[in-house]
Amino acid sequence: MAEVYMAGDLRNGNTFELDNSVFRVVEFQHVKPGKGAAFVRTKIKNVITGAVLERTFNPSEKLQGAEIEKREMQYLYNDGDLYYFMDNETYEQMPLNAEQLGDSLKYIKENMNVKILSFKEKVFAVEPPMFVELEVTYTEPGFAGNTTTTSGKPATLENGLEISVPMFINIGDVIKIDTRTGEYMERV
Repeated sequence: MAEVYMAGDLRNGNTFELDNSVFRVVEFQHVKPGKGAAFVRTKIKNVITGAVLERTFNPSEKLQGAEIEKREMQYLYNDGDLYYFMDNETYEQMPLNAEQLGDSLKYIKENMNVKILSFKEKVFAVEPPMFVELEVTYTEPGFAGNTTTTSGKPATLENGLEISVPMFINIGDVIKIDTRTGEYMERV
């Protein structure tokens, strides 16, 4: 059974049911005006439709937590508009479309393990690992001695993602990327 949240205890990432939908807290702010009662101002995202709402709650209001299922699955391959994932325990395959994958599609590659998030059997998100290692397939050559500048150069990675990397990165280098920010972390 999912827990019950008091609106005053909401934090980023909490999921709860509201008006027959499931929402995830994107931002929250406790407000205590000089006059009147305190309240919680939130920005919440519908996990199924992706719609973002701003909503205020009384801090003592109770919200029913949503039971989100997370399954570890391995990305196998894509065929046209479908991307196939395999359950690591049952070996059952599940096709998902690009819309269900969202931004995480930029970070996954074949044979990578990810978490598939669903609510009542409906997949709403795919969570790639926090850090992924991808090979650089194209970038302009670096310059000797140009390793201390803060500016970067564009690089294309093995899965087609383009990011900014330091000048010393070359084709064939494997780099670590933070999937939360999409930024270069280090050369592996």
